[in-house]
Amino acid sequence: MTSKAASCLLFLTMNSFDEAELCFPELLNSSCRKTMRPHSVSILTYILLSSISLLTVTLNLLVIISISHFKQLHTPTNLLLLSLAVSDFFVGFLMFYEIMLIDGCWLLGDFMCILYQYLAFLITSASIGTMVLISVDRYVAICDPLHYPNKVTQNRVKICVCLCWICSVFLHSLLQKDNLEQPGRYNSCFGECVIVINYIAGLADIFLSFIGPVTVIIVLYMRVFVVSVSHARAMRSHTAAFTIKLSVSVTAKKSELKAARTLGVVIVVFLVCLCPSFCLSLTGQDTLINASSATFVTCLFYFNSCLNPVIYAFFYPWFRKCIRLIVTLKILQPGSCETNML
Repeated sequence: MTSKAASCLLFLTMNSFDEAELCFPELLNSSCRKTMRPHSVSILTYILLSSISLLTVTLNLLVIISISHFKQLHTPTNLLLLSLAVSDFFVGFLMFYEIMLIDGCWLLGDFMCILYQYLAFLITSASIGTMVLISVDRYVAICDPLHYPNKVTQNRVKICVCLCWICSVFLHSLLQKDNLEQPGRYNSCFGECVIVINYIAGLADIFLSFIGPVTVIIVLYMRVFVVSVSHARAMRSHTAAFTIKLSVSVTAKKSELKAARTLGVVIVVFLVCLCPSFCLSLTGQDTLINASSATFVTCLFYFNSCLNPVIYAFFYPWFRKCIRLIVTLKILQPGSCETNML
């Protein structure tokens, strides 16, 4: 029982108490009931999601400004990070709507409900697609370094990123066609936010948005890991024998290996945060877990979007330098976009 409901008992009759637990008390026969959670769980969820949301929006906005503003950062790999930051930025805003659903009541109407659900699926799908592109980028950089500059160009990366987002829009427009045409058609009461996808479409979504991409990511990064280990051993032996002659190539290889390790951390964190939610949906157990577990899975799912910029801050000196220039407003100075960041 919530503290609000408990206080109502001091002043209201039992009938009024029943009304207080409705999403829309004025609609006695058609309103949904609020989800009864322990008060401590509700407060904790509000605090966690609000904090994560604010941090996610702020940190990813710093990434977007950094890569967009400084010309030296306009590399193929960073363009992929920019796409990931854009999706994570919007995830931060979506969390505000998730906060509204803590008590089980949706108060913004059927159209906003389907728009929220559609954007949530779209952004998640685009994030996973971007992760696949990052894995491909690192695979080519490590496993075929001589042809990397020719194979992975800025224009090709831009095209791939655009296709990733377009495919996500097309896929989820198709999967949610019925919901988009008639928002709220599957709601059983006022205050509910429900979408329904048929069994075949649901399986297609699971394979195209989760199982397939995750399999590709794991396979590519296993290959990258094996090649990275062999490169590291080769560099140690080459450095000992030809320190001066191979110093440039060794430095380049170390840079690529560092980027591979950093993005590998990003991908591992991504999988750890998203897998619980997808696995629950895949097994159909998402409606059977208790409130505390559901809160943990939800917070973990969204927390990934907040963690990515934190990882960049730890591993990328250029990002730390960008933050200092942005916070001190030095990016407003003429010619700041030409600043040496590397």
